Amino acid sequence: MSPDTSFGFTGRILEINLTQNKIDEMATPIKWARKFIGGSGLAARILFPLLRPEIDPLGPDNPLLLLAGPFTGTKIPCGSRLTICSRSPLTKLWGECSIGGNLGARLRHAGYDGIFIKGRADKPTFLKILNDQVELLDAGSLWSLGINDTIAQLHKDVAERQMATLAIGQAGENLVKYANIMSEGGRAAGRMGLGAVMGSKQLKAIVAVGNKPVPVAKPGELSALIRTATKMMMEDFQIGMYNEMGTAAFFGAAQEMGAAPNKYWTQGEWEPYDNISGSTMFEKITKGNSGCYLCPIKCGRVIEIPEGKYKLPEESGPEYETLAALGSMILCDDLEAVSYAAHLCDDFGLDTISCGTTIGFAYHLMEKNLLTPKEVGMALEWGNPEPQHELIRQIAFREGFGDVLAEGTRELGKRYNAEEYAIHVKGLEPACWGPRALFGQAAAFATSIRGAHHLDADIYWVLNGQVIPELGIDADDPQTDDGMGKLTAITQNWRMITNSLMMCLFATFSVNEIVQFYTFVTGISTSPQELMLTGERIFNLKRLINLRLGATPEDDTLPPLLLRPLETGGTQGKVPDLAKQLSDYYSHRDWDLKTGYPSKDKLQELGLSDLV
Repeated sequence: MSPDTSFGFTGRILEINLTQNKIDEMATPIKWARKFIGGSGLAARILFPLLRPEIDPLGPDNPLLLLAGPFTGTKIPCGSRLTICSRSPLTKLWGECSIGGNLGARLRHAGYDGIFIKGRADKPTFLKILNDQVELLDAGSLWSLGINDTIAQLHKDVAERQMATLAIGQAGENLVKYANIMSEGGRAAGRMGLGAVMGSKQLKAIVAVGNKPVPVAKPGELSALIRTATKMMMEDFQIGMYNEMGTAAFFGAAQEMGAAPNKYWTQGEWEPYDNISGSTMFEKITKGNSGCYLCPIKCGRVIEIPEGKYKLPEESGPEYETLAALGSMILCDDLEAVSYAAHLCDDFGLDTISCGTTIGFAYHLMEKNLLTPKEVGMALEWGNPEPQHELIRQIAFREGFGDVLAEGTRELGKRYNAEEYAIHVKGLEPACWGPRALFGQAAAFATSIRGAHHLDADIYWVLNGQVIPELGIDADDPQTDDGMGKLTAITQNWRMITNSLMMCLFATFSVNEIVQFYTFVTGISTSPQELMLTGERIFNLKRLINLRLGATPEDDTLPPLLLRPLETGGTQGKVPDLAKQLSDYYSHRDWDLKTGYPSKDKLQELGLSDLV
């Protein structure tokens, strides 16, 4: 089949059968791309007929799909992310994560829109893509190495300029349910355990090098818009804050409003928080910053701890979620210890949010005498990071009590009859923006396709001033339930668009600028309203996948612990009314409250009737 090189796409997807050691190509389904944009939207449409309840997430029949969006590899700043999709081993539902860095752009410059990976190799393998030269090579010497050594060795062996790498660490090899996939510069496809899917296929790494242009419809107009839009974006105060301190800048604000997960989400105030804040990190250990492909924001931290117990060379440093999940989660106010824990997670290939929350749950269980030091092999005391560091290592290698923790919070709760304390949604541990402080996060976490994920609907940004009034994404009271269900649905639809274009959340381009970018890249004239309908179509398609995989309306909920008021802090005595928000949400979505399915009229409106 000859590739369709319509603007915005190369028209080619690599098809890798690891079982047969076979490399082939499939044509990018352009008709579907026009209906689902690209990235995670197109991935959902491609995987829709393949993701069935009988598929083992860690079995050879579970497909792993990497896809770019129409912006990936173009000169649009903050537009070159790559989505990775599969059935999640952690939630057993739709698995999706995205990654920045350079791999997405290099893949597109090699002439491919994505990589469709099937089967399981009979030995450790890595995939090398040098433009049209594609090879499956032996990765035996890389197996058992951490992320840092794996990437360094690949750069030495392949030795190509402008190469980019994706790799798993020991956690992925050992099928830890929240193992991640990492790239250069500490960039992570962090959530839902897709590193374990790579590990189950004995695929250690992917290397891509390319020098071909990505076809765009109107290069002159695109370049002119990029210049003016980028200039305006870089004058935004918030962008300057990202550049200086990354998302760690929000740690103090999250503490003040009571949104941070102190002491496993049970403590409203924590006075020593400034010891590990973004400003303290900037003053004490930050050496510089780093960014993804053609990114002017450069939100990544480069840190160094030159001496002492937690000595680290120059490398990527923790952002907000990691400071909270590995720091305030266990009341550790030692910045160097938290940075070292983040280093361990990154090198072993572990999602810091799920790992930090699962370990924090163990600390909580021990405080309640539901878990003993003998069972764990050590005492877990709030504020002491040493057990956390050892447990991170044990999790990565599935040794000792780490083998229990490697299954995640949901399974830990089941094991100790402590499910009321297990903080997760659909099996995914929540991002560190608590719904007690930001009521809209209740519906956002409860209804997220991925579980308690913060990028399906970033209500926390909306409630902190990142509004888009022309789309109805606007709110000024963080602690009201009124309208939060509808706001969540609209925000989810918008994020389906940016997650399919593969646009970074931090890019503050206007809606009209993004619409123009799309038109100049693809040649397709559209409008914000048409794109929003597409976003709604994508969200509902992913919902259909989850329902097929076993999700029910009962899964659209929050853990009881997050709906219990705290006695101190910015949320004192306050919790959201989740039932009210969900009623509003389901009504706006036109979903059946009993079955969770979109109505026939809604499916017809979205052009999804033929898929049901």
